[in-house]
Amino acid sequence: MRPSLVVGLMSGTSADGVTAALVRLSGRSVSVLRHKTYPYSPGLQSRVLNAPELKAAELSRLNMELGEAFAQAALKLAGRSPVRLIGSHGQTVWHGPDKDPPNTLQLAEPCVIAERTGADVIADFRPRDIAAGGQGAPLMPAFDEFLFAQGPLRAAQNIGGIANVSMVGRGKLWSAFDTGPGNTLMDLAVRLATNGRQEMDRDGRLAERGKPDERKLSELLQLPYFRQKPPKSLDKSLFSEEFLRRYFGTISRSRLPDVLATLCLLTARSIADSYRRFSPRGLIIQEVVVSGGGALNPALMQHLAQELEAPLVRSEKYGIPVMAKEAACFAWLAWRARARQANNCPRATGSRGPRILGKIVLGDR
Repeated sequence: MRPSLVVGLMSGTSADGVTAALVRLSGRSVSVLRHKTYPYSPGLQSRVLNAPELKAAELSRLNMELGEAFAQAALKLAGRSPVRLIGSHGQTVWHGPDKDPPNTLQLAEPCVIAERTGADVIADFRPRDIAAGGQGAPLMPAFDEFLFAQGPLRAAQNIGGIANVSMVGRGKLWSAFDTGPGNTLMDLAVRLATNGRQEMDRDGRLAERGKPDERKLSELLQLPYFRQKPPKSLDKSLFSEEFLRRYFGTISRSRLPDVLATLCLLTARSIADSYRRFSPRGLIIQEVVVSGGGALNPALMQHLAQELEAPLVRSEKYGIPVMAKEAACFAWLAWRARARQANNCPRATGSRGPRILGKIVLGDR
C-alpha cells in the first residue's frame, strides 16, 4: 500500500464537535501530523443530542448540516496539504445492533464532504459489519491490532463517551468490546445540574470533591450489560438521561460532586471488572494504553490506576495523541478500504468474516 496523507473525521457521543486528524500512513507506520476539534454551535449540538426524537425531514436537514461541519473541519485542518482521501465516521444518532432487524444510523453526508473538499470520501463504516452479522462496533480494534499486535499483551483502552477496549499483542487481537460508559454519564450529569451552562467536569475537579456511593456502585455493576460476554457494543441510549433519573433522581448542584464521584468510579470499575471477566485465560496484561477524553481526567486516571494491576500509559507513548486516536482510526479504515483490504475485526464485532467497510464517494481531484 502506497504512502498516503489522509484526513480522519469523527464525532463521539458527547456531540461536542468534529475531531479531525491529518495522518500519514505507510506500511505499518502511522504518524499523526496534526489534529484539532472544531466545536459544534450550541444549536447544532442540541439538534444532534435530540436526534432520536427528530422527524424524517429534520433528520435529513441535520444530515446535510453535519456534512457541512465535517467538510469545513477537513478543509481547515488540511490547509495546503495535498489530501486526496478522507475517512469519516460521521455522527452516530442511533445504534441498535440487537434490534430486529439490526440497524445503525450515522449522519454527516459524505457527498457534501466530497463536494466541498474535492477528495474521495469513505464513510459510514458500521452498516456493512452489521449486514455481515456483526455488532457494527467497536471499530477501533482493527486499528489497535495494526498498531499493537507485534508486542506484549496490552489493553488499548479508549475512553470517549463510551469506553472500549482491545486486548491485543503476542501476534493477534484476542478480544475487544465496549466496556461500558466512558464520559457520557458524567457529561450528562453536569449538563443536567447546570441547566446546560457547563458541558463537563473539567479535569475531574468536582468528582475529586465528592464521595462515591459504594452501595449504588454495587447495584449498577450488576446491570446485565456488564456481565454479557463479548462481542458486544453500546449506544448512549442505554446510559442516558433516563438512566440518571432512575438511579440518581434529580441532580442538583449541591449533589453533583457526589454523583460525579460515583459515576467516575463506575467508569473505572466497570473497565477493571471487564478485564477480570474477559481477559484471555492464562495471559497477563502487561500495559494499559489509554486514549480519548477520559485520559485527560485526573480523577478517572487515578481510579483506573488503583483498580488495575497493569501500569497505565497514555497513547502519546506510541505517537498517537489521546484526542486524535479515533479520528486517526477512521483515516486508517479509509486507507485500507481504498486499497480493497479488509478493515473490520470479526473477533470484536462477531461478523461472519473479513469485510471492507465503508461507502465510497469519489471527489474530483
